[in-house]
Order: sequence, then structure tokens, then C-alpha cells
Amino acid sequence: MTEIAHGLESLAEAANELPEHYIETTTALVQSALRTLKHGDAFAVLDEYGDLGVSGPSAEGVYFNDTRYLSFLKLLIEGMRPLLLSSVVQDDNVALSVDLANPDVGAHGVISLPRDTIFIERTKFLWRGVLYERIGFRNFDGHRRQFSITICYDADFRDLFEIRGSQREQRGRVTLTHGKTGPEFHYDGLDGVKRATRLIFWPEPTSADHKSATFLIDIGPYERSSMFVSVACSDRSAPQLTHFSLAFRDRRRAIRAKTAAIATIDSSNDLFNEVCRRATSDLYMLVSRTPHGLYPYAGIPWYSTPFGRDGIITAMMLLWADPAVARGVLSFLSATQADRFDPAADAQPGKILHETRNGEMARLGEVPFRRYYGAVDATPLFVMLAGMYFERTGDSETIAKIWPNILAALRWIDEFGDRDGDGFVEYLRETENGLANQGWKDSHDSIFHADGSLAEGPIALCEVQGYVYAAKSAAGRLARLMGDDDAGAKFDAAAQALKAAFDKAFWCEDLGCYALALDGRKKPCRVRASNSGHALFAGIALPERAKTVAKTLLGRSFFSGWGIRTVASGEMRYNPISYHNGSIWPHDNAMIALGFFRYGLGREAIQIFSAMFEAAAHQDLRRLPELFCGFGRKPHRGPTAYPVACAPQAWAAASIFALLQASLGMELSSQAQSIRFVNPLMPKFLDTVTLTRLTIGESHVRLKLQRHGDDVTLNLLERKGDATVMLVK
Repeated sequence: MTEIAHGLESLAEAANELPEHYIETTTALVQSALRTLKHGDAFAVLDEYGDLGVSGPSAEGVYFNDTRYLSFLKLLIEGMRPLLLSSVVQDDNVALSVDLANPDVGAHGVISLPRDTIFIERTKFLWRGVLYERIGFRNFDGHRRQFSITICYDADFRDLFEIRGSQREQRGRVTLTHGKTGPEFHYDGLDGVKRATRLIFWPEPTSADHKSATFLIDIGPYERSSMFVSVACSDRSAPQLTHFSLAFRDRRRAIRAKTAAIATIDSSNDLFNEVCRRATSDLYMLVSRTPHGLYPYAGIPWYSTPFGRDGIITAMMLLWADPAVARGVLSFLSATQADRFDPAADAQPGKILHETRNGEMARLGEVPFRRYYGAVDATPLFVMLAGMYFERTGDSETIAKIWPNILAALRWIDEFGDRDGDGFVEYLRETENGLANQGWKDSHDSIFHADGSLAEGPIALCEVQGYVYAAKSAAGRLARLMGDDDAGAKFDAAAQALKAAFDKAFWCEDLGCYALALDGRKKPCRVRASNSGHALFAGIALPERAKTVAKTLLGRSFFSGWGIRTVASGEMRYNPISYHNGSIWPHDNAMIALGFFRYGLGREAIQIFSAMFEAAAHQDLRRLPELFCGFGRKPHRGPTAYPVACAPQAWAAASIFALLQASLGMELSSQAQSIRFVNPLMPKFLDTVTLTRLTIGESHVRLKLQRHGDDVTLNLLERKGDATVMLVK
């Protein structure tokens, strides 16, 4: 059989497989403008009306600990759905505000309540496991009006993996009781956990049954009135309910506290300011407080939980603006680092967490993700982040605290990551239930040869070798900080040896980039993929390769006009609608842009920055999604949405911070107490950028960069402390 025939056969076989990250849905998330809220381990996905489940089976719902606690909610006035006027998540992502009006109400041709007489305002937010809602009414008529409001509801307690498409042979039992304040749904899980959803109404409904509650509203001319609905989710402990206004105050104070110390961005472009504000709001909505510090949950709805890789990369991109997130990520991942062998979890001692789940299916082992370690890149990225964090902050106390974890991670890299001792880190899942591919492109078909045949493991990914190089380089510096000069020298030597070996094994001169991977036979996967850009990000690429890689990635087969595709068009498995084989991911592009900056390719970084900004400008709420399709740019329209992309997604939101850093050539060094802008450039959509509350050590600065054609000038507006601020050309 020829290689081409073998590749086509593999393609046919793969078409009949169910990919590990396949999300089975009859409706796309982009079919309607969904609204998302999150706090802690609870999140809500609602439609524009503030309802959920009205259009049929979907991802909408109120979720807590990976379980859907409310699957249906619908507001009716006189038995009819109100007219939608507007729907927006507030700028800080604290609350959803929906404006509605009554439709014509009448019978037998007689209108008893004319349309637009009653204005309805819904305000919803999440706080400590409770979805709070105030429904306000205003009568714009000169006559007293009476009407009914009906709230319909249901709870299915489906596990998030069921909603994504997993089939279950049996489930627990759902029962309904009626409490003093409203209905209570109870679920006796097969994992022994008793979950409950309580609906609390004020005032009490006029009538109620197992599906709905009805309220009679009597409101005078031009008067206002309100009612309140709370949805409380509980499993191991019941949430503490409070009044709507007190909860709303506390929720807003909490988000302000998380963002009080971050650097802020203001520019001459109002649209870019909107993108930055939305990115900031999305990030700090997704950032949760854990016992170990702040941690950015990956994204809503499918990944609202700690992911090792996602958290690390998000922290890296946000590091210049808020190093507290990196400190929380390092502490959390140290506390959850594997300390034993567990084949079902793809765990070996020293390995860093891939993801953790709290739902019924994870607790029962129906999916392996209760605490899962099937990521080959999270461990070197963890060490890499530790080095970047120390460079940024000089926080030797945190480094000393996690130093045993860093050493354990480095041992994993050498002992378990490098299975055959050839100097490269590979992966191979331990059981059939684990992820087949364990880099960031973890679709079942994302690692393949030029003929389309799937690579067989153990697989050594291009970007992972870069992360290992950066990790060992960082370990050399940190070892000296810890007083071990000999270990520092060994780590430095290992990094340089890997750099030379990587170039020899992975470079493909005819492709103008690095091979996607080496398969189990050490045969290169000669596929043009965006992974090469991560080699620049990590610094493993030889300087003479950088321009060639950049030229390849910005060529027509890669660059769609909206960004760099994950796989170049023309490759055997290229598909612009796929998850990893031709789509465009903002975080991927941002990391590549940082790689361009590292190698002095500022204009190339600007090209990516401009494309990402223009893509964000076309998105609902100016929000960059997890990914979008890789179709070429067409006049008078935005990028094509990916049907089940998460939005918001932490590393997509953080991409804006990384792209600005790459553009401005921003370098912050705690040891030198300096903030440097090296060969800064600014895209044409920006004339000025002002950074406020930018910190280094004990110093705080406010500064302004201004574009003059292709030149950029720096003006220090305010400085507290003695940090050095300079522009270097």
C-alpha cells in the first residue's frame, strides 16, 4: 500500500471515530446571542431574554460543579413571551440586564393591554452558588393595570459531559418537592452526592405547580413594582442566601477587589478600548479564588474549571499587567501536582495537572477527568512560568516555596517525559480512555503526516521541545537563586544541547518551518502547522530560522486575513471548520506574535495584532472567542464563527494583553528595576496608548506611548518609586 493510499484509509477510519473533545449538539452556540455569567464554580448560559432552554436542547442552563442545576426557565406575561428591547451583559460582567415590553394582550379582537404599556427590566447575576434576579415593572399608562407573570422552570441535573454528547447507561433520580418559598428539585446521584436546586420567590406566587409559578401584578398609573427570583444550587453544603441588593453590592465589590491592582490600558481608539475592557472583564469573571490563590478557569460553557495548560498560558500573557494571577496558578498547580503513578489519570510523579472536574461522571470514573494529567506540555510550561514570574516580580519567597515542585517537574521531564532517552519529550496515553493527543492541539486527528495518516506514538511535539528548552533555561537561573550553581550549570547545558538537537531533527528547509512532530519511529510529521511559531515564543529556534518561519506563517496558505491558521491550507487534513486543523485561535496567534517580538520581528507581530483587533471588532460584545473558522477574509464581513466555541475563554481574552506587549516590545525586569520598550511599534489603528498603574517592585508608573508615522515616543506621566523607564532602539 502506498503512503497516499494509507493516508486516505486513515482518513476514512477516522471519520467513523468519536473524537475525545467532540461536542455533540443539534444547535450551535452562535445561533443566538447567548449571555454568560460566572462566579466561582457556578456559571449560567442564558438566551437574550434571560431565559434558558426555551429553544430546545442546548448548552443553556445554570451550572454548579459541572452539573446543570436548572435546565429550563421562561418568563411569560399573560401567557405570552415579552417583546425583547435590549439585552447586554454589563461592562464588568457582573450582571445581565434585559429590557422587555408586553405584547398586545386581548381576546376576540379586543386589546385589553396594548403593546408597550408595561416595561419589564430583568437584572440577573451569580454570587456564591445562587443566581439572583430582580424583575422590575413600570406602568407607562395612565390607568391601573393588572396582569399575570408566569415563571416556568425545570431541572435535569445532567452532567456537563452528557450535555457535550456522552451517553450514560444509568442516572440518579430527580424528585420535586414544594418548600415554603418555592419548588425544590432534588437529585440523588449515583456518586452518593445529594444535589438540590431551590427556587425562591418574593412575593409568594398566587399559584404554583411542578412546572410553573404564576404571580398577579397590580400596578398603578406610572408606578413601579418589583419581584425577585433566586435559584440556589447546593451539593455538599447549602449556599447562604441574602437580599438581592446586598448580594449585588458584594458581587460588585468582589470584582473590583480582584482588579484593583492591575495595570490598565487606555488608547486613542475607542473601539480598541472596548476590546480591552471586555477582555479584562472576561478574564476576571473567569478568575476564581481558590485556597491557593487566583486561578483563571478556562472558558464557558465547556471548560469552566482549572486547566493546567490554559491557566499557565493565560498567566504568561497577563503577567506584565497582573502577576498575582501567575502566583495563584503556580501555587494551585504545585498543590495538585501528581505524586504517584495512576495510569487511568495519565499521571506520574511530578507531572502537572491537565484538568480537574467535580461532576458526577468524573467522580464515578465514567470520564477520567476528576483529576487528570494527560497533558505533555503543562509540566515544562509550569517551570517556564516560574522563571517568567520571578523575572517579573523578584518574588523569591514564592519560588522557594514551590522549588521542590519545580524540581519534581524537571525530574518528570527527564525520567517520564523522555521515554526513550533521546532528549525529546514524548507522550503516549496510558489507557484507551485518555486523550490520544496531549498537546494543546488535542483533537484525535490533529497530529498527522503529510499524507494524512495519523501519527503513532510516542509523539514528540515541536512546541513541547521549545517549552522544555525554556523550562531548563529558567531552571538554570532559578537554581542559582536557590544557591545551587552546579545544578544551574547542568540545566543550562541541557537546554543548549536540546536546542542543537531540536534544529537537527525538526527543521524542514523545504517547508520553511519546523516539523509538526516526530512520531514513535522518529519520523518527522512534515506538516506546516502553527506549532512552529511556538518554537519562536519559547526561544529554541536558531536566530537564522526566525525570518523564514515568520514568512511561512504570514504567507497566503497560513494567514487568512484574520490571523494565522493552525494548519496551512493545502495540507491533507486542512479544514477551516475543524477544531485544530485549519481554524484560527487568538491565543495561538498571540504566542506567535510574542515569538516574533523575541526575534526582533516587530512588523510581523503588528500584522497579527491588527488582524486580531479587527476580528474582535466584529464579535458580539467585542469579545474574542476561543477560536473561529479559518476561511479567508472577505470584504464587508467579519470572520466565520466556530459553532461551539467557548466565549468567554481565558487565554483568548488574555491575548489582547500579549499582543500589545509584543507590539510595544515591553520588557519588565525586577532585578534591574526597569521597564523597557525595545524597538516599539504601534499599529495604524492606534495613535496613543496610556498604561496606568504599571508596577515593577515597589514602583508604580503611568506612561504614554505615541505613534508618529512608523516611530514611537515615550512620555513618563507619573512615577512613584525609583524604577527606570526607557525606550530602547
